[in-house]
Amino acid sequence: MSQFTGTTASAADRSARRGRTRRATGSVRKRRRSLVAYLYVLPAFIVFAVFLGVPFLQSIQYSFYDWDGLSVATWAGFANYLDVFADAQLRASFGHALVLMVFYAAVPVALALFLTALISRANGLRGMSFFRTVLFLPQVIASVVVATIWVSIYSADGLVNDALRLVGLGQFAQVWLGGYDTALPAIGFVGTWLNVGLCLVLFLSGVGNIHPSLFEAARIDGAGAVREFFSITLPSLRGQIAAALTLTVVSALKTFDLVYVTTSGGPGNSTSVPAFEAYNRAFQTGQVGSAAAVAVSLTVVIMIVTALISRLQPKDVA
Repeated sequence: MSQFTGTTASAADRSARRGRTRRATGSVRKRRRSLVAYLYVLPAFIVFAVFLGVPFLQSIQYSFYDWDGLSVATWAGFANYLDVFADAQLRASFGHALVLMVFYAAVPVALALFLTALISRANGLRGMSFFRTVLFLPQVIASVVVATIWVSIYSADGLVNDALRLVGLGQFAQVWLGGYDTALPAIGFVGTWLNVGLCLVLFLSGVGNIHPSLFEAARIDGAGAVREFFSITLPSLRGQIAAALTLTVVSALKTFDLVYVTTSGGPGNSTSVPAFEAYNRAFQTGQVGSAAAVAVSLTVVIMIVTALISRLQPKDVA
């Protein structure tokens, strides 16, 4: 009996040792795989650190100094950040960015949802692929080219004014980018035109992932198009809506090239935005410290807004 017990204990010990060996071997393999994964990521991380991380840290450093980019910098503390709130021009630029968020994000998302509902109901009709391609086309055109085209469209003898004259509304014709009340909405409309196609592609891809049986069940139960959209389509697109809002809101907040080419912040400062203010102060007026503070503040705003939008993500996607 003791011999049997000893044999059993010995076998149990060998089994335990083999288990520990397997776990140790698995742990070593897991560490090796993790190391290999980090090595793959390392080149991209180095590029990010050198070309984005280091300049951003330098910008934070510059934001605490009063410096024109050439002479000796003097310590300014938080004065440059206080100017972001105290300077009327800087406050206005952030306000203009909020206005552009409506045109760049809210309007395109609403239009794209409406178009998605129409296209998904008419999916079998001819020409739908061409229609989607045309709407997405602005995304593949360089933004500087887009801005140049719209400068021509908004000019005194441009397409907008010609269309107004054609329908008998010539009294409303004007230089749209030259008016204090019309310049910012005109730029915002360009942003709407740019982003509708992007949002539409995202939403249509999301609709394609919805199981057809859900729509069939809803129609059997007598649900109409509106009920089907709000009960099935819209809840299923939460992830795509969050992605679209993130992309469009960020594009609105960091708008620069469109403003630079079309109005250069004018007339007056009616279309100035934070990114343009950062550029103008750094390279035109020699206020590098103030420009850095604006850039850092804009980055913080973008991070906060994107963090809030990410809360729209479904729990299984986030």
